[in-house]
Amino acid sequence: MNTQKNGLTIANPSPLGLLGFGMTTLLLNLHNADIIPLSIVIVAMGFALGGAAQIIAGIMEFFKNNTFGATAFTAYGFFWWSLIVIWINPFAGIQPADAISMGWYLLVWGIFTLLMFVGTLRLNKGLQVVFLSLAALFFLLAAGDFTGNAAISRVGGWVGIFCGSAAIYCSLAQVINEVYGEKKLPL
Repeated sequence: MNTQKNGLTIANPSPLGLLGFGMTTLLLNLHNADIIPLSIVIVAMGFALGGAAQIIAGIMEFFKNNTFGATAFTAYGFFWWSLIVIWINPFAGIQPADAISMGWYLLVWGIFTLLMFVGTLRLNKGLQVVFLSLAALFFLLAAGDFTGNAAISRVGGWVGIFCGSAAIYCSLAQVINEVYGEKKLPL
């Protein structure tokens, strides 16, 4: 759906943001589920589609006066960039992240996500699934880091694969529904 704002027509940025989030979440959680190694593939996707594309979508949501979309996409875009900085630790003299600090990092994101999930209760079921599964993912990964139990993190990886897939579906459903001008895929 296009939005008219100050004489400027703005396309719906949500599919871009959801696609960036979904594809990057899916790839990272293939790693968390112990299916693929952490590699430059995940880092590059996190920087480009997970980070930059979501930040762009978030800024476009600001122009549409969509506080939920602007907050979600911008915050999660910067989540990906912060995670990359944590992984590569480019700051000399700064201690790398340990499991406990990562646990807290993930827990804080889980709390934020759970509260954003409350906002989805006024939105569509697809977004409810994405945000609830994302909150579960963050809490599982945090628990895995806090306890040192790799099995918890692997379960989180499978939840993340589901979450990323759900976000990709929501993205493509919006695109297909808009292209056809009718609801072809339910949300």
